[in-house]
Amino acid sequence: MVNKDVVPRLGAWQHSWRLLVAAAVSVPIWLVTVALARKESGDPGSWILVGDPLVGLGCLAALRWRRRWPLTVALTVTIASAMSALATGAALLALCSVATRRRPVEIGAVVVAYVAASHLAGGVYPTQDAAEGLWWVTVVVSVLTAGIAVAAGMAVGARRVEVLSLRERAESAEREQHARAAQVRALERNRIAREMHDVLAHRISLVAMQAGVLDHRADLSADESRVLVRGIAEGSHQALEELREVLGVLRADPGHPEPPQPSLDRIPDLVADTRASGLDVRLTNAVAATPPDGVGRTCYRIVQEALTNAAKHAPGAVVWVTLRGTAGGTLDIGVCNGPAPLRPAPPPASGFGLLGLGERVTVAGGELGHRPTPDGGYVLTARLPWPDGPAHRHERGV
Repeated sequence: MVNKDVVPRLGAWQHSWRLLVAAAVSVPIWLVTVALARKESGDPGSWILVGDPLVGLGCLAALRWRRRWPLTVALTVTIASAMSALATGAALLALCSVATRRRPVEIGAVVVAYVAASHLAGGVYPTQDAAEGLWWVTVVVSVLTAGIAVAAGMAVGARRVEVLSLRERAESAEREQHARAAQVRALERNRIAREMHDVLAHRISLVAMQAGVLDHRADLSADESRVLVRGIAEGSHQALEELREVLGVLRADPGHPEPPQPSLDRIPDLVADTRASGLDVRLTNAVAATPPDGVGRTCYRIVQEALTNAAKHAPGAVVWVTLRGTAGGTLDIGVCNGPAPLRPAPPPASGFGLLGLGERVTVAGGELGHRPTPDGGYVLTARLPWPDGPAHRHERGV
């Protein structure tokens, strides 16, 4: 809501031209008064020639503070206008200024003071004696002029409120735009972090597991050591290649399509790579059709993250991967590993893997659960909705 008391700051020129307009309105009235006084008595008198201009100039000077004390200045100038024809313009400007605040009580008080001052001016100027019987004309004219000033002031006040409202809306829209831009940047950073984690964490974990085996097993033969070293080299090379692919996607133009993401049909290859790294993984795939791309990608990332965690926290353990589901129902994923026969140094825990999985599964409308088992192992389960649609058979991985 816009505060009606708030008005824009006026510069020196904006103050000056209003005062010049008030003086321009007052001067003709003062000249007519001087002419009538000269016609009436032959001598207008020292008050009209000296006192009236001094009071009028004082009223114009007082208008400089009408923004700070609007009602006080308006009443003072209006009452003073009863003794000065040159203060008439200043009184109308003060009334107009009060009207911009659009407060009926203040406007009414100043209007009454203005009408009363106009009527009392007859006791100051002898030129009014001829019009004593037409006092109502003075009242009507003063009411009409006061009404014009009030209407002008209220129009100016309404315009100021509208401008302030538009300004606040523009500032609010700008703040919202900045907030949306910040949110988009945060989402993009999270997406990049999630993709980097999905791509690198699995490969680096397998490399770390193989290096840990080399460090803890002194009884390995030369052939076994060569296999592990070859696996470390190949895993590092694949990690670099996948990192290059992710960076290429992030740097690509928005109009270029992204390369296809791994889906359910790539899980057997994932299991084979993990086996080659030394982890005993056993896959049971009871899925009879190809799920939608989004469901398949989410399933692949769930299995990938579960195998990564098993390689980091339970090297040498047996891991069972189970996939079941049909179109029109759900796709159920289970990854369970037994206790780790080896106890290497604990790997650094980031906590981003399961957090990212939770976000993926939530976006897909599914459920995710994970917990330790009584025998010291760990189990991760997920259930993804599988909308009914055309099903395609595919070969099962072993």
